[in-house]
Amino acid sequence: MADRKNLREFQVRLSERLRQAASSASQPAWLGIEVGGRRLLVDLSEAGEIVAPSGATAAVPLTHDWFLGMVNLRGSLYGVSDLGRFAGGEHAQTTKATRLLALSPRLNLNGAIVVDRMLGLQSTSTMSEEAAADETAPPWLGRRWIDADGNRWTELSLEKLAGDERFLAVNR
Repeated sequence: MADRKNLREFQVRLSERLRQAASSASQPAWLGIEVGGRRLLVDLSEAGEIVAPSGATAAVPLTHDWFLGMVNLRGSLYGVSDLGRFAGGEHAQTTKATRLLALSPRLNLNGAIVVDRMLGLQSTSTMSEEAAADETAPPWLGRRWIDADGNRWTELSLEKLAGDERFLAVNR
């Protein structure tokens, strides 16, 4: 019980720090995540709670294989999607680093995506933007960046993802 209370306190403090970082910057504050082997940048204003998967995801019949089911987060039901699989990749493998990233309440969608691992706060001010746009990329993937170590990053708009008709149509 004490571990659960400590975890909750940690999550509340982390959420508050992320919100402060997002509101204090003149440019968007980015949360770095890895999904399906791809490094993604999520605008902190679009991100909600970050939790370790509890294993209590309730499967929903007759849905796409990328829709993993429903989970209870703090008394509210959230649909959990495997974004890597949705984008055409392999199913996410659950490890100790796996997290669920809930969408911000302002996006009006009780949804969460599976994140292979969290990569911390990132800043595009230290990155170089790739000149060529990927014409085949879905609308919820944006600009691409390269950091000082040569890692490629792609902006992920959770707002556009939450409005994507294909993403919302979880039924088969």
